Parts: sequence; C-alpha cells; structure tokens
Amino acid sequence: MEAWGALPDRIELRGLRLLGTHGALPEESDRPQPFEVDIDLFMDLGPAGRSDDLAATADYGLVCEAARRVLEGPHVDLMEALAERVAAEVLESAGPGGLAVTVWVRKLRPPVGYQLGWAGVQVHRRRS
Repeated sequence: MEAWGALPDRIELRGLRLLGTHGALPEESDRPQPFEVDIDLFMDLGPAGRSDDLAATADYGLVCEAARRVLEGPHVDLMEALAERVAAEVLESAGPGGLAVTVWVRKLRPPVGYQLGWAGVQVHRRRS
C-alpha cells in the first residue's frame, strides 16, 4: 500500500461468495457460476471506535449488498468491469466516510483448459 501513501483504518470483508453470469464466452452468459469477492474499505474508524455507534462507520451488510447487486446484476464480459462496478457501489454505500476501496474479484471456475484454482483481478479506487 505504499503507493497509496498513508491511508486511514480499514474494514476488511473476505470470501463473499455469489453466483453471477459474467464472462466473455457465450456459455458464461447462460449459466451462473461462482465468484468470490474481498473488499477493503478505507475510512477513519476512530469515531466508531470511540462512540460504539454503527452510524459512525460503514455497515458490513450494506457493503455486501452493494457487491451483490453488481455480481448478481447485468452481464459483463470482464472481471475488470465487475471489480470497477463493485468498487463504485461500495464507495457509494459507505457514504462520505469511505475514502478508498480495494476490491478483489475471483472467478472460482474459470473456463480454461488447465487446472486453475481461480482467476481474478484486483482494483484500487479512491473517492473522487
């Protein structure tokens, strides 16, 4: 994270598994396949830590719902497009406190002729 400079605290969400119909091959549009998403949401967690108030932080459920809307939503060909859309939705769901996000999207059964555990992309986005 050095390239990002000093970022504040973060909320980490790992292993969100959802089904989606995404991919460049025709059969990927017809048959849902498993995807896994990890999210790091960067924000100042001090106010929530001091107040113990959910309103002072991002709600994990709303962040997961933002990712679900994208993964279960309209078809895209590329995981890069999925990750971009998840990042935008997560920052929107976090409100003004969400400063930046890192999103990993993994296709758990990539349609390649090799033994491959998963294929994935990672994007980093800051609030503009």
